[in-house]
Amino acid sequence: MAAPAVPFIVLAILFIAIKYLNQTDIPKVKNLPEVPGIPLFGSLLKLGKSHARSCAELVPRYGPVFQVRLGNRAASTAINRKAVQTYLPIIDLEATTSINEILSNSKGGTRDVDPNGYFQRLSLNMSLRLNYGFRIKGQIDDRQLQEVIQVERELGNFRGVAHCWQDYIPILRLWPSYRKNAVKFRERRDAYILQFYQELKRRIADGTDVPCITGNVIKDPEAKLSDDELKTICVTMVAAGLDTLPSNINMTIAYLSSPHGQEIQERAYAELTKTYPDGDGWHACKEEEKCEYMVSFIKETLRYWSTLNLSFTRQSVKPVTYRGAVIPAGTPFILNNWGANHDATHFKDPEKFLPERYLGVPNVGIQQMSYGAGARSCEGAHLANRQLYIVFTRLILGFHILETSDLKARPNLDSIECNSVLTGMVTQPKPFRVRFVPRDSKQLNKWIEESFQATKEFDI
Repeated sequence: MAAPAVPFIVLAILFIAIKYLNQTDIPKVKNLPEVPGIPLFGSLLKLGKSHARSCAELVPRYGPVFQVRLGNRAASTAINRKAVQTYLPIIDLEATTSINEILSNSKGGTRDVDPNGYFQRLSLNMSLRLNYGFRIKGQIDDRQLQEVIQVERELGNFRGVAHCWQDYIPILRLWPSYRKNAVKFRERRDAYILQFYQELKRRIADGTDVPCITGNVIKDPEAKLSDDELKTICVTMVAAGLDTLPSNINMTIAYLSSPHGQEIQERAYAELTKTYPDGDGWHACKEEEKCEYMVSFIKETLRYWSTLNLSFTRQSVKPVTYRGAVIPAGTPFILNNWGANHDATHFKDPEKFLPERYLGVPNVGIQQMSYGAGARSCEGAHLANRQLYIVFTRLILGFHILETSDLKARPNLDSIECNSVLTGMVTQPKPFRVRFVPRDSKQLNKWIEESFQATKEFDI
């Protein structure tokens, strides 16, 4: 008589197991549209690899704010403007270094170049200079530079919302390699962070250091930070140096090489020539973002290439009422930066790269979402804008950026599919090549030499 009861017992156990594994850390929010999911995995399978594009496609059905279940987790989708002026010589040096190496490696415009790497060094050196007071002097194949790039990319992938399902499905943490890779890359990061820190302390002891964030903290008797707290600051600064800006620059270079991009180049060159009629745009671009077309171009660059497609997860600090739904405090929110930047109800032809869309538009409010919004928006926005303005002003004044004749080496210009790791935190452009042909080699070399002379005291 006991045998017939066995199936019911098994079903009961399965029901309890699924119920347990299917519970979430935040209860379902009543009256807030929810994307259907399946037990254990929630909506992870439905969202696929590109959560940003998938979520944008769900907006017409579920509205601009909806809840999804990521495994067992529920979710709802010192660098101010004044300070940036003091960093202009550093931006000048790093931009010039990158452009000079591109010029050298392109053999005067006769050889195709993959721009990936040149501007990662620019961003990393900006961070190192601000945080430690020194820079990596090697070329883009420098061993230390490549180590930092590789490690920070891998660690960035771990932080991607779509990358590590173990963050949402605890049972997957039993998988043998779950911790191994994370620990390995953390140890490699610890090694170079310690190396940078010790080099700074050596310079402080020798009296050869220059003002920098970490140095100021070390020497400030009022700063009572532990080594771990100081390390956190250092890690944050280094990681920020290899975040979104290089990807944004590289993919915009990719677009400029296209037929439409070459039209944009010529419009930009004409506008720059008009803005800087004395031919001093290479140097004058450091002081002020004066060319309206270039300012509009930079805004469109940030909108089109939302290289951080999904924001970092934020938690609400108090209950939020939205259309009759009360979202409790502690609920994680994820902003779909890419979806907002490609919202057809806000931008006409959002899938087109159109710098002129911002011409004549007052520079007020939030014009694109790549920096986020609110109190937790990107604090480095002013610095990033200035770097983008200087880099692209100089690239356009110095070069014709052309397509490679090798069809297989041309870039993918889709703002999602261009990413070599769709599930990663930040867009990592697939390898591609373009051709940098100097407009006037003699003038370009003159500008480069003048910049190196003007910034030699910062080459430390």
